[in-house]
Amino acid sequence: MGHGHGHGAGSASGRHLPKLVAALGIGFAFLVAEVVVGVLTGSLALISDAAHMVTDVFGLAMAVTAILLARRSGPTYRRTYGLYRAEVLAALANALLLFGVAAYVLTEAIGRLSNPPVVPGLPVLLTAVGGLIANVTAFALLRSGAQESLNIRGAYLEVLADLIGSLGVLASGAITLTTGWRYADPIIGVAIGLFVLPRTAGLARRALRILFQHAPVEVDVERIASELGALDGVRDVHDLHVWTLTSGMEVASAHLAVEPDAEPARVLAEAQNLLAHRHHISHATLQVEPYESARRCEELTW
Repeated sequence: MGHGHGHGAGSASGRHLPKLVAALGIGFAFLVAEVVVGVLTGSLALISDAAHMVTDVFGLAMAVTAILLARRSGPTYRRTYGLYRAEVLAALANALLLFGVAAYVLTEAIGRLSNPPVVPGLPVLLTAVGGLIANVTAFALLRSGAQESLNIRGAYLEVLADLIGSLGVLASGAITLTTGWRYADPIIGVAIGLFVLPRTAGLARRALRILFQHAPVEVDVERIASELGALDGVRDVHDLHVWTLTSGMEVASAHLAVEPDAEPARVLAEAQNLLAHRHHISHATLQVEPYESARRCEELTW
């Protein structure tokens, strides 16, 4: 039996914690200004962007909390994997928040289309410029981490939604200021809501895949089984499981039934090397067993 692992610096989220904290500070600082201007002007586009900023700040705070919780609460005999799943739960919570905000904005905007209020364009325009600068900075900070971590990606998508929202508010303020067209604000509010929904659905789907312990999308489990079965001395591969603990931490387990003359230590080393180098799975628990005794596994129903 063997156990190969290489946690390194921990989860992918943890490696980007300083950038996440910086993005949180930027978001919170701008949120205060945006809420004040949005309430004073009555701009739906600005209020919807402020609502996104609220979830952005809250989501970033949850992401930071999840990383710190996972980092400080290591594996124990009762929590054998620690609390890394807190990062995935934070990503799912972010998705639910975004769904709620998008629904609110769409409902409010549709209601305003029948009688759009007069919105002063200049305050909205100036606030949008500030929001654009803040969101571009946060977007740049989180972009690399979003490719590695689902938790960071949740925060990144919220910042991206706010970035698009700032552009929409900017357009709304410019149109209102130059033409006085009152429909610009609610229409752009609807557009912001529609932009957020499909990206939020994708985030929720990825988080649920991890929570349901599905195999990672980028991992071909059938190929892994074939390659393990092709190792010299291996006669059968069964009970193969591959799942994600949290972003950047893939885990596998399998039983390798070997021929009577096979060397278990060699088979184990070759199998761990195959998983680590070909499939980037460095945490694998492999049971090497004689083929005759492997029949017991056939009696299991799950």
